[in-house]
Amino acid sequence: MEWPQIIWIVCYAVAVLGLSGYGMHRFMTIFLYWKHRKDVPKPLKRFDELPKITVQLPIFNEAYVVQRLIRSVGEIDYPKDKLQIQILDDSTDDTTTLCEGEAELLRAQGWDAKVHHRTDRTGFKAGALEQGMKTAEGDLVFILDADFVPPKDILHEIVHFFTDPKMGMVQTRWGHINKSYSLLTKIQAMFLDGHLILEQTARSRSGRFFQFNGTGGIWRRECIEDAGGWQHDTLTEDLDLSYRAQLKGWGFVFLKDVVTPAELPVDMDGFKSQQHRWTKGSIQCCKKMLFRVWKSKESLPIKLEATMHLTSNFAYLLLGLLIFLLYPSDARPEFQGIWALMINVPIFVAASLSVSIFYASAQRVLHPKRWLKELIYLPLLLALGIGMSINNGKAVIEAIFNKKSPFVRTPKYGIDRKKVTWQNLRYTALKSVAPVFEILFAVYFTVLIGISIAKGYWLSIPFLLLFQVGFFYVAWGSISQYLPTKWFASSDDKDEKQAAV
Repeated sequence: MEWPQIIWIVCYAVAVLGLSGYGMHRFMTIFLYWKHRKDVPKPLKRFDELPKITVQLPIFNEAYVVQRLIRSVGEIDYPKDKLQIQILDDSTDDTTTLCEGEAELLRAQGWDAKVHHRTDRTGFKAGALEQGMKTAEGDLVFILDADFVPPKDILHEIVHFFTDPKMGMVQTRWGHINKSYSLLTKIQAMFLDGHLILEQTARSRSGRFFQFNGTGGIWRRECIEDAGGWQHDTLTEDLDLSYRAQLKGWGFVFLKDVVTPAELPVDMDGFKSQQHRWTKGSIQCCKKMLFRVWKSKESLPIKLEATMHLTSNFAYLLLGLLIFLLYPSDARPEFQGIWALMINVPIFVAASLSVSIFYASAQRVLHPKRWLKELIYLPLLLALGIGMSINNGKAVIEAIFNKKSPFVRTPKYGIDRKKVTWQNLRYTALKSVAPVFEILFAVYFTVLIGISIAKGYWLSIPFLLLFQVGFFYVAWGSISQYLPTKWFASSDDKDEKQAAV
């Protein structure tokens, strides 16, 4: 065996072993979920007198959804003298005017509602929450992002868990208002359900570290202050504070069966922007918190699980490495036969089978009677994860090398109907050159598929197709928004779009 082959095998082993480790972690998460599935959390008791709650609504340029949010908060079933509503507005457009108008309507109904407008975005969302804490009157703080629509009984479902004096945070599960809007939203819903139903439930009920998801949850004010408050040295202030609070000994609970509906991004660039922020922020938190976790008095299993949690997005770099290693395995005869089995089977188990079982299990829990029908989207979910490797791998590298970037909000349009389109609305995600590379990789894998067909390497083709479809799909999602709007919307659609605004 020559040196190029040896180098290739070593690099391949690193990539596959790393991905296999994360694959095994998914299997462990499934095991923990089923082991603790009946351990439904219950409050210690119920409050005789309800505590005062401050509702914080961090807003930045959300003209399409902010009225829906504020009006839904005004319909929450909770004593008006026990609820303070803070609209934390950093907007630079007419969103501020909309917020003021809605706050005035709430005050006319007897609610304590006030707009806190900042003229700068110091600290971004974390800075707004930190500023709001200075005038917050509640012992508990309920945080809702602009695209959420809380149900009327949400606070009564959550608040009694805080009869436990060591309860620091209670998180609800996100629902999906516009899941059926498009193929992208259906795949996103499946993606988030895996995290929310399996990961969050398994970690919460087994005593592992788990995170506040940034919205749809209540914090005890004392917990926030004891953990050091909101800090904005990462892009995921929610994950950061979650680990700091739990290391301080505060209890967290995830309520799988209490749902707060929210709107999914409907455009690929918006989804990419969201994933880039979450990925980069998670690696920033990893650099900040992982050493503290290992210095803590937590047990070894908890430390190991936290390590897998905080480092999980490094898998995008391993996936990127694997992309470059696939060529010799699919174009040269010496890497066929037994080599093909050694190459493709680990990829299948590590990168495909574990992910497939993970998301299938989540659908089995969520839709016990029709979960098999939901699995039709599973191959595209796998392909989408691969296609996002450039976007998210870039985020990992930026975090590693401490490249600063602003908190880029995910555009939301108040769209929950199929007939309404988002093209030509005022908010767009940041553009990048990623689609160029995604197209190049899609072409690259198309060539590899052609080579494999020509040489009869049939075992490789299903794996290569995942890569090809994934990169094409992600690239097309970004490019399609530049095509003429008339390709997507009729005049009737425009009327509905204006109604949504």
